[in-house]
Amino acid sequence: MTTDWIDRLTETTGQIASAAWGMPSIVLLVGTGIYLTLRMRFIQFRGFRHGLALITGRYDHLADPGEVTHFQALSTALSATIGTGNIAGVATAIAFGGPGAVFWMWITALVGMATKYTSCTLALKFRQFHPDGSVSGGPMYTLAEGLGLRWLGILFALFALIASFGIGNMVQANSVVDGLTYIVPAAGQYKLVIGVVIAILVGLVIIGGIRRIARIASRIIPLMALLYCGAALWILVTNLEKLPSAFATIFELALNPWAAGGGAIGAAIQYGVARGVFSNEAGLGSAPMAHAAARTGEPVREGLVAMMGPFIDTIVICTMTALVIVVSGLWGEARPEALKGAALSAHAFQAHLGVAGSWVVGIGLVFFAYSTIIAWSYYGDRSAEFLFGPGAVLPYRIIYTVLVVVGAYVPLNLVWNLADIANILMAAPNLISLVLLAGLVKRLTDDYFQRHPGV
Repeated sequence: MTTDWIDRLTETTGQIASAAWGMPSIVLLVGTGIYLTLRMRFIQFRGFRHGLALITGRYDHLADPGEVTHFQALSTALSATIGTGNIAGVATAIAFGGPGAVFWMWITALVGMATKYTSCTLALKFRQFHPDGSVSGGPMYTLAEGLGLRWLGILFALFALIASFGIGNMVQANSVVDGLTYIVPAAGQYKLVIGVVIAILVGLVIIGGIRRIARIASRIIPLMALLYCGAALWILVTNLEKLPSAFATIFELALNPWAAGGGAIGAAIQYGVARGVFSNEAGLGSAPMAHAAARTGEPVREGLVAMMGPFIDTIVICTMTALVIVVSGLWGEARPEALKGAALSAHAFQAHLGVAGSWVVGIGLVFFAYSTIIAWSYYGDRSAEFLFGPGAVLPYRIIYTVLVVVGAYVPLNLVWNLADIANILMAAPNLISLVLLAGLVKRLTDDYFQRHPGV
């Protein structure tokens, strides 16, 4: 009886998610990114070099207002994005949308860099400082303070609060179990134990707030990205002769209706954009909450740091995962039905590296998912604070920690459906603020580069 109820819920949420991620939503997300790219005069290209310099700490000043460094703010934001989106999300996009979905993930990331630049610059402009030195910022404050639309800020915070439980929490716990069960089948019998262990480790970190989260994230993310990307790079280097064909497959199935069929191209666009947004979160409005805590007096600087997120997350790491899967050939019709999500990525790595490959994916998934869970807890508690006041933060963190265990039990398809619905609900009010305040960001950008020529 319980299974039937879950199956019906999964089917219903799947229909809602499919409708939510129809062509109007895709046009809204990508269209906003294109508009901001043009309005900011291709900031993702002309500001790229300076963005890298900012990450190195050359422009950090301890006396500047804020709680964490540029690098720590980026690490926290990347902790929320480098996770199952890079391992399970890419595989899901390819499994259901074909390799052509990867191309649309690239497009989402490129225009998303301008979107994230704009949203994070605004987050710094309208952030709030508390008496204890802590900072709150994000689209809810941009909407309330920048546009006087507090009711819309409340809607965003409500959607972000709900999304934190799905996107940043249960999706991660669910995918950890999925990946571990593939490499160690017996792990599927210990979902409760896995969930409890992760929950305890999450609780120990998030109780310390953004400063502790940022410290942990700035250590985990570089180490795990190096391990995961190193393994992927080794596979690609040893299969150089297959790369031209892999790229040709991606482009052909994304753009050639005669090769893929109209329906297949539609699926590639839908899953590519949906998984791309899930991966780098550009347009959702989540990352600005982490970047708002950056120690700087220049909003534009943090915007430039923030726009590196989609590049690192999607253009670099997601592409590596996708190429490993395409090169392996496991994405085709011969792929077993069970191989989707994290399991497909693990199987592709195993096809090239043996058992070590699946362990790289499994271990990477555990650490990436863990860092994502702790980063998203901050997004949720900022939303809870905005909605209900400082007293709501601790109860939120307790509920959030408990739901890690719950997430380990929920079926994969249901979790992804809920995540997609929450994504688009968050994106709508955030995108409204970006379009309406684009002129302000343009003025801030022009002023910054006039005061700092040659950067």
